[in-house]
Amino acid sequence: MKPALAFSLPDSPKSWDDLPNGDIVLSAIEHELAPWWQRFFGYHLLKLGTLSAKITTSNCTIQNQFSITPKDELGNIIADIDDLPLLEHSIDVCLLSHALEFSLDPHHIIREANRVLIPNGYLVITGFNPMSLAGLNRLTPYRRKQSPWTGHFFSPLRIKDWLQLMGYEILADQRCLHTNLMGNISANRLTSTWQQFAQQYLKPFGSVYVIVAKKRVLPLTPIKPKWQLRTGFQPVKVSTMHTPKNQIKSYHQNKK
Repeated sequence: MKPALAFSLPDSPKSWDDLPNGDIVLSAIEHELAPWWQRFFGYHLLKLGTLSAKITTSNCTIQNQFSITPKDELGNIIADIDDLPLLEHSIDVCLLSHALEFSLDPHHIIREANRVLIPNGYLVITGFNPMSLAGLNRLTPYRRKQSPWTGHFFSPLRIKDWLQLMGYEILADQRCLHTNLMGNISANRLTSTWQQFAQQYLKPFGSVYVIVAKKRVLPLTPIKPKWQLRTGFQPVKVSTMHTPKNQIKSYHQNKK
């Protein structure tokens, strides 16, 4: 297994237009997440990264929605997504879209998101699936120098393993776009017979994955000590205390 830590920062896309068929990828992610926004509730929804900031979340019932981007005017707060200027346990839902592929330490980004999430909060992660037609493009030498293949693709199984080690419950693992993302993808191509067949029988090999996880925190129940009542005081009975007087008198006479 390759290490998750990268030794050089890959070129991260500044917008969805920097990705091949980025508008198609954005629409597919919004379609997959549309049913989930009605299920989320709370006070604060956080979008981490430039790509996350562009995802439509207007159907979500959470009123306070804001984004954090490193160096972009799209974000409400300008900061590094691996060093969030937020209090611990202050966010109800955190959206992390296509950010792990272009980071030096994806583990640290997930830990920061976990830090600011409240117990039973939701973490939504999207990314490119390496076990797909789009992931196979990384085997082509000249495409390795193009975005998004300059990044490090992590399998959904690996992402879920990280989350489960942190105590998350995986609620959904959805895949979409069974295509290599090259060329001009038309609407007819997305509704073709191949797409319908792949979505039904080859679902794990979708080019884009969407993972929804819930942060589970088990409360600590103090174990009460089992108190034992002390037994009542019982004095030791000495045999001389019950010796008759005539026996004591005969004992002294014999001694003389």
